[in-house]
Amino acid sequence: MRRFYIALSLLLMGTGMLSAQEVAFEEYDLDNGLHVILHQDNGAPVVTTSVMYHVGGKDRTEGRTGFAHFFEHLLFEGTKNIERGKWFEIVSSNGGKNNANTSQDRTYYYEVFPSNNLQLGLWMESERMLHPVIDQKGVDTQKEVVKEEKRLRYDNTPYGSFLTVLGKNLFDKHPYKDPNIGYMKDLDAGTLEDVEAYNKKYYVPNNAVLVVAGDFDIPSTKKMIQDYFGSIPRGADIVRNYPKEDPIIEQRTANAYDANIQIPAIGLAYRTPGFRERDAYVLDMISTYLSDGKSSKLYKKMVDEQKQALQVGAFNIGQEDYGMYLVFALPVGETSLDVLKGEMEEEVTKVRDELISERDYQKLQNKFENDFVNSNSSVEGIANSLARYHMLYGDTNLINKEIDIYRSITREEIKEVANKYLKPNQSVIINYLPGEKTEF
Repeated sequence: MRRFYIALSLLLMGTGMLSAQEVAFEEYDLDNGLHVILHQDNGAPVVTTSVMYHVGGKDRTEGRTGFAHFFEHLLFEGTKNIERGKWFEIVSSNGGKNNANTSQDRTYYYEVFPSNNLQLGLWMESERMLHPVIDQKGVDTQKEVVKEEKRLRYDNTPYGSFLTVLGKNLFDKHPYKDPNIGYMKDLDAGTLEDVEAYNKKYYVPNNAVLVVAGDFDIPSTKKMIQDYFGSIPRGADIVRNYPKEDPIIEQRTANAYDANIQIPAIGLAYRTPGFRERDAYVLDMISTYLSDGKSSKLYKKMVDEQKQALQVGAFNIGQEDYGMYLVFALPVGETSLDVLKGEMEEEVTKVRDELISERDYQKLQNKFENDFVNSNSSVEGIANSLARYHMLYGDTNLINKEIDIYRSITREEIKEVANKYLKPNQSVIINYLPGEKTEF
């Protein structure tokens, strides 16, 4: 149960909902299309170099799922000038740390170094973009790494496949129907030629944003960026034309089974707009109202007062093209999933039918204001936010002004948006049950 809750929470943490207080930045494009964002903060002698590529789990052909996540691993294998397996050693031996992560919509690589090693960070990321070594040995090695990760994090972890079930049942046509990590059979089927073509298409400067954030000198950094990245060839323009989903107009029920669990779970799932849409911001507020903290409506009612649920939550899971809205609960004792379903639907119905109280509305505003003040508290986090807002939202300055969107949302708008997206006939009921595992 705890792992299930943590897994959903981590997904949301990856999206970074709010922005920091005034963040100064400069941005420009190189001739090859690489977008560069610089944020200078000389408060501590550290610097983050990061590159976000506009490629994620959704960017694939049928039968080749999981390629973006696979590349997250593969592009640490080595480069023309970095020996195989030495990437992490180079970073740590120079006082740094690094990592990467992939969503359905983008892949993000970053290093954090003492500021006197900025040049090293820029060189390493330029090597990753220009000179990756992609050969059969590396492909075979990283296939096994990803397959083991899938077994550990998804197949053999309690509730590990819940998000896979969610996507599979909310989408029929769009690539969001398949998990970001992909399917074992697709990883096995991918050839070296497939991998080389994927790299050539997506890991190009005109599909990327480079961020330097922290303690550095702007003129000398611009020169290094030009020296290391300016000569990398531009790739072909990427055209995305993913199929549109038909509306969900009738409530349906899906059962999925997980041999790793003893306590079932139930979810009310809804397909919602992509995170750039204003309505997605309103849905953020609705999820906070329903389940953020012990005084929230669902928690107070179902966990504290009626003692029907071990855990309950509402999540607006943001994605670029469509969102997923999930209200879930795990039962206490003999409480049936039908009872939990009824209680959750009752609270969602109240949001649709009634204006939330002025007091609850003010609590929401205070919460979002507080998050705004405390967000982007590190240079590392600011680098991620700058890249994300430029690449996925098309407006880097959202890092400073996104809070104004939340401030402008009214109680009437909350009611209106709940009515627009959270009706029973627009939902999928997911019963996630103990039993022989549903195969994906």
